[in-house]
Amino acid sequence: MGDIVRVSCPDTPARVTDKSPHHVSIEWPWWAVDPDSDWIHWNGQVALPHDPTSYEGQTGLFRTTPPLDILEPGTTCRVGIPPTLVHVIAVDRFDPPLETGRLPRPRRHVVLLRAGHSHDPEREEQGEEFDPDDDIPITFDLVFRPYAFLTAGDEVADAAGRAWRFDTPWDWRPFDGAWSHEPHWPLTLLTRGSHPADPETAVTVTAATMTGSHHGELTRWSELAQATVPPR
Repeated sequence: MGDIVRVSCPDTPARVTDKSPHHVSIEWPWWAVDPDSDWIHWNGQVALPHDPTSYEGQTGLFRTTPPLDILEPGTTCRVGIPPTLVHVIAVDRFDPPLETGRLPRPRRHVVLLRAGHSHDPEREEQGEEFDPDDDIPITFDLVFRPYAFLTAGDEVADAAGRAWRFDTPWDWRPFDGAWSHEPHWPLTLLTRGSHPADPETAVTVTAATMTGSHHGELTRWSELAQATVPPR
């Protein structure tokens, strides 16, 4: 969560099957029907919004050639994702794999939001879900990971002597229970995976935070994502 990524998917031939006032349905060139799903019966089609000014049209990643708004049932097109900058707003894991009516059944979903759009936790649905392990040939190129030198669950001490738990770049929890504010760099890694930090890794974390600040790290993220930092 928080990664800024450039995603792309090569154009792939597809056939248009239906058109409604808001969506165009195409025979999806990826996935297969799950024959063992007894309550979700997927018809092999995916509906894409054809109004580029709608919220779905602005945040959706798949594009067609020719454009969706001029496609008609029975025609053919190519569907893919042009290189697009996005940021990860959620990572969900499923055990057992999620039943969707399609194969493969996803073990995880990564939710991506286009650069220029801020994550609003009050929205019930936002961004677009992807299974990074399925057969859609999507390429994910990492552009920037804030606090790349830390791992969720790390415990650190900051320059002011306060101990913190790191969960995400915008979710820091001080152990003293006081108003959190932000950790002051440089940082000292105390534990990783509930075990004392090994000296080499601790040196790496301290060296990475000898210059800069928590505010600077999130400012860089905000500039690249063209979005506001999610509220804590």
